[in-house]
Amino acid sequence: MKQTEHSMPNTIDTRQPQRLARRKRREGFTLIEIMIVITIVALMVTGAAVAILPQLGKARIKTTKTDAQALRSAIMLYVADNPRECPTVEDLVSQKYLDASKRTTDAWDTEFQISCESGEIKVLSAGPDLEFNTEDDIQ
Repeated sequence: MKQTEHSMPNTIDTRQPQRLARRKRREGFTLIEIMIVITIVALMVTGAAVAILPQLGKARIKTTKTDAQALRSAIMLYVADNPRECPTVEDLVSQKYLDASKRTTDAWDTEFQISCESGEIKVLSAGPDLEFNTEDDIQ
């Protein structure tokens, strides 16, 4: 059977422009979709921050305790060589009892307080509030 010009057009040809138009409309994201994704990401970041921030404080306290113990060990060596003297951090570094490249302050960048009374060596950090003689001091 021979097709004439007045015969029914091919349905594929008529649908193709509609599909292309629909595809062009679907290529981008709407503002609402972007805002929803941003909101979800913000909620996830907030949840992670709430879980991580308390651990940061605990890590600082643990680091300060470790640094204080290392400092106390260096002081014990100094006192063994220099009886009747209580060194400062500068003394320990200058006389090579403490490595100059090592940290000499607590996790809050406060100087340690050193005391050598009655043969007992104490190394004290001010702690998170940065003030000595409060309940959060670290020994």
